[in-house]
Amino acid sequence: MVTPIETNPELTRLHLQSASRQPVGWWSPTDEGPTQDPARIASALMDLRKNLILVGNPLNPMLACGGWAVLGRDAGREDALPIVAFSPSLRPEDLGDPTFLKDHGVQYPYVTGAMANGIASVEVVEAASRGGMLGFFGSAGLPLETVARAIDRLQTSLGSSPHGLNLIHSPNEPGLEAQLVDLYLQRGVRRIEASAFMELTPAIVRYRVSGLEATPAGVVAPRNRVVAKISRAEVATRFLSPPPERILAELLARGQISRQEASFAGRIAMADDVTVEADSGGHTDNRPLVALLPSIIALRDRLQAQHRFATPARIGAAGGISTPASAAAAFAMGAAYVVTGSVNQACVESGSSDAVRILLAEAGMADIAMAPAADMFEMGIKVQVLKRGTMFPMRAAKLFDIYRSSSSLETISPPERASLERDLFRRSLEDVWRETHDFFLARDPAQIERAQRDPKHKMALVFRWYLGLSSRWANSGDPTRRLDYQVWCGPAMGAFNEWTRGSFLEQPANRRVAIVARNILHGAAYSLRLSLLRSQGIHLQGVSARAAPLESQELDRYLN
Repeated sequence: MVTPIETNPELTRLHLQSASRQPVGWWSPTDEGPTQDPARIASALMDLRKNLILVGNPLNPMLACGGWAVLGRDAGREDALPIVAFSPSLRPEDLGDPTFLKDHGVQYPYVTGAMANGIASVEVVEAASRGGMLGFFGSAGLPLETVARAIDRLQTSLGSSPHGLNLIHSPNEPGLEAQLVDLYLQRGVRRIEASAFMELTPAIVRYRVSGLEATPAGVVAPRNRVVAKISRAEVATRFLSPPPERILAELLARGQISRQEASFAGRIAMADDVTVEADSGGHTDNRPLVALLPSIIALRDRLQAQHRFATPARIGAAGGISTPASAAAAFAMGAAYVVTGSVNQACVESGSSDAVRILLAEAGMADIAMAPAADMFEMGIKVQVLKRGTMFPMRAAKLFDIYRSSSSLETISPPERASLERDLFRRSLEDVWRETHDFFLARDPAQIERAQRDPKHKMALVFRWYLGLSSRWANSGDPTRRLDYQVWCGPAMGAFNEWTRGSFLEQPANRRVAIVARNILHGAAYSLRLSLLRSQGIHLQGVSARAAPLESQELDRYLN
């Protein structure tokens, strides 16, 4: 039995009065008295399944061990101590929006995002799904046959367990977007993460409205779920509104949707879930989550009041989510779920290489830069990448500068051309064009036709050869191209490394999707419980505000 440090009810009443706070209730001990042991208080905080009661003096509180409590009124017993703070149980599955868990059939409000070129691999998706989370395969940039093989594997290994694939907006290659939707509909892919969209396209509208039905109660039930990733209010508006009539009419005229589907479309939003993407790796507007997330939630509320959908869209958070503190902040601001990216690339299941995982493990928050994007090069769109250990950001920026100042490959100055062929391409521009020509002739012949008419577009395609292959060199770990690795990464990676410093997760070989996710969620719940105590005027001495990573068995002790 632990002897309480202070059990005089009259004295604690005086402390409460001096702090100008009313007690939450009253607690009476049974076999064991309260304790001020910081280790026991910290352990109780980490055990998310149990309520936590602090009693006695709010300036020096004690943990109530056992006993019984009455909230809101005096217990009427002489040995009763005032409850100065109360934190209810808060499990990871209690974070976020419970309808997200129900609709997607997952245990946790946690998503592994679809990093392109298969970085979000089938292994990442399988690990997420088996861990009670939602994972999306990174199909962007991959040939259709590779995506088809991924679908086959996931449907075989996971069956009906929740998972999805990516649909990336391809403004320069709309045919590819349409082909991917054809594949998804043919193979029964019922969940996609839509990314990089600036406008709604016939392809994504077709995916959303295909198979629309009404329940006996008259509620329209989408067969195909869309989780849209956005960073701008105007794009969010499109996904939080019904499909555009103009596109519906176009699809109806082509015979790609039925009249029933077109008529039902006005009763649903384009997305079930909208992910607010803040300062992230890859495509990003570098916007702060604390400003962006509340704005999009308010926008959702206005549009829901206008359209009165039977099921309001949920708003999630991505970009910068890599630690318990960042996840806790997102949930505290109202996020229905959180999405991770860079940290999953650093895990052993990712489609990246060990060489990249080592680079990521060494990254700090400032070791990042913006560089031209391969898929939207001519538009000047940039992606956020790792700067440490690679020259890719500088070399890619040089390509874009030459593109802006030159009208064709032939107008590039001889010294500049020689530098490109020696340092970046490691072959002649003519050889690069032949490879590029053959690639697009099979992938999208319209690009070749345009290049023959427009020399500047031809130059862009040649430069995109380097930008496209640089991420593949990174994923394969090509040692001859180490300085050209394009590694999509945001400042979240540096924060993750700082959080895991000195723990088993500091080593790249120990980073696995499920254990990282469970630690982020457990730590977020711990942080929110601690924050709740602080809001009641309790500042615990000797109890860490940081939830350090725990091994799987330790997590099971606190979560199961």
